[in-house]
Amino acid sequence: MFEIEVYSHFSSAHRLRKYKGKCENTHGHNWKVGVNISSDKLNNIGIVIDFKDVKKELNGVLKKLDHKNLNALSYFRRVNPTSENIAKFIFCELKAKRLPLSFVSVWEAEDSKAIYRER
Repeated sequence: MFEIEVYSHFSSAHRLRKYKGKCENTHGHNWKVGVNISSDKLNNIGIVIDFKDVKKELNGVLKKLDHKNLNALSYFRRVNPTSENIAKFIFCELKAKRLPLSFVSVWEAEDSKAIYRER
């Protein structure tokens, strides 16, 4: 199995609904996002997929989130904007681009990460 992973960042604000604690108030993060892609085989030039193609698609998705109040976006009006749900949102957006995703990781802090993958 071959795997590649690319990373990017975005900044945004959110507040967690039904949360008891400081995070129920609007606050911001500098989020780090990792996208993992795997394949059993390499293409005709010996790569899983071009890193720049994955980065381009990822950055297109992150533009929808960057410098936004996540709670105001239509998806997150229905879904609590937790790190877990942000990872799922990014995964689904990239899956629609037909990327062979393994998982998406979202860090809201250097020591706090959520992962979304399909079974």
